[in-house]
Amino acid sequence: MMTLSALSNTHRPRKKVQRVGRGLGSKRGKTCCRGVKGDKARRGYKGRFGYEGGQLPLYRKLPTKGFPNGRFKNDVFSVNLGLLNNLFKDGDVINLSTLRQRGYAPRDPKGGLKVLAQGQINKKVTIEAHAFSKSAIEKLETAKVPFKVLGKSQD
Repeated sequence: MMTLSALSNTHRPRKKVQRVGRGLGSKRGKTCCRGVKGDKARRGYKGRFGYEGGQLPLYRKLPTKGFPNGRFKNDVFSVNLGLLNNLFKDGDVINLSTLRQRGYAPRDPKGGLKVLAQGQINKKVTIEAHAFSKSAIEKLETAKVPFKVLGKSQD
């Protein structure tokens, strides 16, 4: 019969815990490698990242450089042909608004919708997007799937 005392952890080795403050012979005695006095020698001390004891921190001394390009970024929502093949039926029109209705386009991207070539498409759907990859165009033409390139999306 198996008892609880006979069980052992066979999955990972037990970590040896370094016990500090247990005498001079332990190499971690007396001050336990904390130095002498001050905040860092006390229990419960958690150093704040970047704090230099009241001195002006380095990150505030360094000059700010560069130009934030975020306002002018032209983000694009991209989707693969394989996903479109799974989501839509024959005769459907695929565009950004239909993808948003199905819950696959979470936002209205500034750069519009781009179709990428991963996967196969074998349904007769009409795809309206702002951009297509070269290999996606090749796949759509071989599958004889009609597609339309829209003008660039506005804000």
